[in-house]
Amino acid sequence: MDIKRLTSGLLGFPLVLAIFLIGNKIVVDIALVIIALLAMNEYFNAISKVAKPVRWVGYASCFSIGIIHLVPQEYLNMIVTLSVPTILIILFSQVVATEMKTSFKDIAYTFIGIFYVVFFIMFVAFINGMPNGKILIWYAIIAAWGTDIFAYFVGRAIGKHKFSKVSPKKSIEGCIGGTVGAVALMLIYTYIANKYWQMNYSYYFIAGAGIVLSLVGQIGDFAASTIKRFVDIKDYSNLIPGHGGMLDRIDSLIFLAPFAYALFTLL
Repeated sequence: MDIKRLTSGLLGFPLVLAIFLIGNKIVVDIALVIIALLAMNEYFNAISKVAKPVRWVGYASCFSIGIIHLVPQEYLNMIVTLSVPTILIILFSQVVATEMKTSFKDIAYTFIGIFYVVFFIMFVAFINGMPNGKILIWYAIIAAWGTDIFAYFVGRAIGKHKFSKVSPKKSIEGCIGGTVGAVALMLIYTYIANKYWQMNYSYYFIAGAGIVLSLVGQIGDFAASTIKRFVDIKDYSNLIPGHGGMLDRIDSLIFLAPFAYALFTLL
């Protein structure tokens, strides 16, 4: 096994634990803004091979994650709904202001990046802000990283059938093993939550949610790989030794976050 990958994971986990388990909303929001800025920069650097993204709009949008909890709940849906057309208005204004030096392709790739990075990461903040959010957020983390870990080990051990050319190292066996492993971890976590934190979560619901989140997270992984293949890069950066960039590390988590938020509202 890659020693750098293992070392980075062991060193990074306590930091994640401190942020999401001990940190308050302000600490979590600041951490998510930093993560979003790093991920957005990596996306823009990658996509710069085929377009000229409007970087300032992307970077500015990252800070919206830090102030989302300051918006009164009764206005939140309106603000989130209006954010999409507002970003489009700003981007098309950039085309006009630059007399079309900024092309439609440039603003299209910029908008995709903002939606992909900022909008998805914002749902991590939404989950953290829910009642019992500090407990629920770990279901999302376990679904994403549990799938990655089990898929990696199962794929290396018995993976024989390749899943897709988009990510040639991934196997069907690894994908199945990742989902089974993630669901198992989520059920163990449910036992702990119910027994020690007086929760009353249904094991059947968590198992079903785990399957959905694991599969969606793996699609997120393939989505990130698709972008990398499109611009012909291996990793988004070398920020995290053995793992690549920030976007390489969170691609599954941010993709499944909106689905996790929707499912958790049913608990």
